[in-house]
Amino acid sequence: MKNIIIGTAGHIDHGKTTLIKALTGKDTDRLKEEKLRGITTDLGFAYFDLPSGIRAGIIDVPGHEKFIKNMLAGAHGIDIVMLVIAADEGVMPQTKEHVDILSFLDIKAGVIVLTKCDLVEKDWLLVVEEDVRENLKGTFLENAPIVHVSSVTGEGLDILVNTLDELAQKVKERSSEGIFRLPVDRVFSIAGFGTVVTGTLISGKIKVGDKVMIYPKMIESRVRNLQVHERNVECAFAGQRTAINLANVKVEEIERGDVIAPPEAIIPSTMIDVKLSLLKEAKTLKNRERIRFYTGASEVIGRAVLLDRDELHGGESCYAQIYLEDCVSVLRKDKFVVRTYSPMLTIGGGIILDPNPEKHKRFDIEVIETLSNIEKLGDEFVIEKLVYESLLPLSEEEIKRKANVVDIGKFSLKNLIKLKLEEKDYFYHREKYEEMCLRTKEILEDFHRKNPLKEGISKEELKNKLFGDIKSKLCDFIFELMENKGIIKIKNQLVALKDFKVVLNEEQEKLKERIIKIYRDSKFEPPKLSELEGYPEIIPMVEYLVNIGELVKLDEEIFLLKDNYEEAQNVLINYLKENKEITLAVYRDLLNTSRKYAMAILEYFDSIKLTKRIGDVRVLAREIKN
Repeated sequence: MKNIIIGTAGHIDHGKTTLIKALTGKDTDRLKEEKLRGITTDLGFAYFDLPSGIRAGIIDVPGHEKFIKNMLAGAHGIDIVMLVIAADEGVMPQTKEHVDILSFLDIKAGVIVLTKCDLVEKDWLLVVEEDVRENLKGTFLENAPIVHVSSVTGEGLDILVNTLDELAQKVKERSSEGIFRLPVDRVFSIAGFGTVVTGTLISGKIKVGDKVMIYPKMIESRVRNLQVHERNVECAFAGQRTAINLANVKVEEIERGDVIAPPEAIIPSTMIDVKLSLLKEAKTLKNRERIRFYTGASEVIGRAVLLDRDELHGGESCYAQIYLEDCVSVLRKDKFVVRTYSPMLTIGGGIILDPNPEKHKRFDIEVIETLSNIEKLGDEFVIEKLVYESLLPLSEEEIKRKANVVDIGKFSLKNLIKLKLEEKDYFYHREKYEEMCLRTKEILEDFHRKNPLKEGISKEELKNKLFGDIKSKLCDFIFELMENKGIIKIKNQLVALKDFKVVLNEEQEKLKERIIKIYRDSKFEPPKLSELEGYPEIIPMVEYLVNIGELVKLDEEIFLLKDNYEEAQNVLINYLKENKEITLAVYRDLLNTSRKYAMAILEYFDSIKLTKRIGDVRVLAREIKN
């Protein structure tokens, strides 16, 4: 079943709530204050089925100027608007302000409902209709159908229902792909169930049992139960008015304006990049002027930093960075409305270009150009920008989330390399890969020049130089790509340029042979490294001999020749096969060495899990095959 949301708009006391009751049979004035005063001060909700079978949720918004922020909280999820104008009063201030707000929220479909038609003459209706058309010129409602209605007599209600049905069939259904997001417009508690939040599911789908995060407070919860139009469901879809029963959350921990979404789906921000447009009749907005910023169901105080001018005049647009006093939970392409801080008047709105930007300098040509490309080139540009700015490949899911796109398969993405790791698709920018290859070559060339006797740089050190503190399997994946392309080679956790080889000159060959002779002759009582002639200049040669397997490093000072090490190992293993355990003293005597060296050798065997110390004896730590 297709679901849509119809919202009312219009001036106070023009009959919005009465009209909804006539359509649905439900009184949406739910607060005691509303009953007493006869005006709607907060959001009301109802639903009914259209003749085609489409289920329409209805949001009744307040018309009084004091409650515009409540109107904004409900307007973000509307598909079709019913602009309600009383025939005996015509277009009024809040009529115009509501239309402006709906325009900035990118609502495109609507019907104009002239209510209280039973109170005026038919000739007057034609005058009102002409005035309405004149006032709505240039808006998304300038060609909208006009229906004459009396909620008291029922006149025109059938025509209104059919008109809404025709519009509903043309409205594109919201996608249930992508991440689910529900801006919270109501929070309450039900005895025996606990905390419930309601709102319009603006994207994706949500199921009972799903783990959720409450943004921007970063509170984790779980969906205990779901209702759509007062019925329990297992799954709710985009475009539905949804009530979520949340587990392990108190009512006082949530408020209107919070957003329910999957964990890690949103990064709350106090600074966002936007395209800001002012209404023609709006007063001039100065740089860093204080504003009220509305998006989703939230209202946050902030300042508008104009990036390419000092003042924004009515009817103009510019790129801006909004500094907010509290976090907002938004994604790219979300719409927003701006009102003056005081007096509170709607002056403009626009679209969010980057929800998590760096702080910009004003009048920076490169920043302006980037924001222009984000706006005009759209999703493909943003995807490639996101991937390029990442040191490591980004997963398809991460790209979708950050770019706020449902399907990246429809884009050519010629500048991206598609990779597969652990059954997941990743993307890496070709330029970034080439830059990373070039940087790797520079690091390795410098390393080989300074360390000609080393087989290569340790993989961990290279990771730190390229990726900083990032710990990820994707680092190894990049190295694997480079190795497959013949740029580097990796052996024993050492990385070198593909064609690099250690080549000793005549003097180095002599030094190598001298060191080997020293360790061969000293058998199991080798000199300390620091005692060797030529120390510390000979350290690189000793490390080279360790790397090629000629020497074995027991600790920072003690090394054994490979042949001597293997003999020491065989002596130990043969003894333990016969005797099961060995003491330090016995091993010392077997090697005919001192206690110090026997201890160093045994501790090394412990470290490589050949032996295990139990009290004063050692045993084999693993089975040794012949």
